[in-house]
Amino acid sequence: MIPFLDLKAINEQYQEVISDELNKVLKSGWYILGESVEKFEGKFASYCGSRYCVGVANGLDALSLIIKAFDIGEGDEVIVPSNTYIASMLSISLNGATPVLIEPDINTYNIDPLKIENKITDKTKAIMVVHLYGQACDMSAIQLIADKYKLKVIEDCAQSHGALFEGQKVGSFGDAGAFSFYPGKNLGALGDAGAITTNDEELYLKLKAYRNYGSHKKYENIYKGNNSRLDEIQAAVLSVKLDYLDKENEHRKEIAKYYLGNIKNEKIILPLLIQEEHHVWHLFVVRTKDRDKLQRYLLDHKIQSLIHYPIPPHKQEAYREWNHLSYEISERIHREVLSLPISPVLSMEEVKQIVEVINSYE
Repeated sequence: MIPFLDLKAINEQYQEVISDELNKVLKSGWYILGESVEKFEGKFASYCGSRYCVGVANGLDALSLIIKAFDIGEGDEVIVPSNTYIASMLSISLNGATPVLIEPDINTYNIDPLKIENKITDKTKAIMVVHLYGQACDMSAIQLIADKYKLKVIEDCAQSHGALFEGQKVGSFGDAGAFSFYPGKNLGALGDAGAITTNDEELYLKLKAYRNYGSHKKYENIYKGNNSRLDEIQAAVLSVKLDYLDKENEHRKEIAKYYLGNIKNEKIILPLLIQEEHHVWHLFVVRTKDRDKLQRYLLDHKIQSLIHYPIPPHKQEAYREWNHLSYEISERIHREVLSLPISPVLSMEEVKQIVEVINSYE
């Protein structure tokens, strides 16, 4: 079986150096908000081209804390793509604000800038962009709209670590960027972890307090904060793996290039790559009208694939009040998408085998 993602093999590459770093944490006797977190925050801010980084517990908390720190809440609206993972919308709802859904571009799967302005009202406070599957959104067009209407820009970078738009890394464009380091991400921890990047010092200081019970100083709480701290162990792991992120992204790009150049099956719609630097290929997502049939066919040929995602957020039970609404492009995407194997440890021999099998699909 060719696995969709072999996390064990990915992490075993760095087992020795990771073990060394974990031993340092163990021997330090300091396990919360210590040197490892501070080291990673500095490294990741530098990597993203941002002035500041705040380590938090997970990607959802990263988004939610940004919205909280901007005082966006009851009666406010945040624009967000309609085909995103539900965490993007949950971060808005959890703060009492209302997600306003915008259909994506069917070719890139990212939010369509041409559809944003029509949904802006006097309640709109921010635009949340999601660099879906690893491809950067059109940040130039989105920033122009945000500037025109004086809106915050929040980047959901959970799938796009290292992606560039016009030479600038995602997470450094908007007012703040949110990252997830869930184990399967391009930069993955050994458990849940997340971070926020920003160039705004005031926001940075506020977020540092919000992640720690609203406190800058122990037992003194200036905000009604959360407990959402990146722990020392995950920070140590992430510091190690960050050194290899660009190399791993390059291998992902090599696989994607082969897929794009060699999958020749009229039943398969390949992803559109705008520019090579825009995409870090967290996922290689194809579309086909009978997606379940294709998935069964691949499994019969010992190739594992996954569906990201089978149900759009507005059709989830959690948002039952929106179940009657129709977002045709998103619904089509969610019906047709299938993610093929792509990872730093997938061999080109396996990639060629996958392509041969797909090209024989009828």
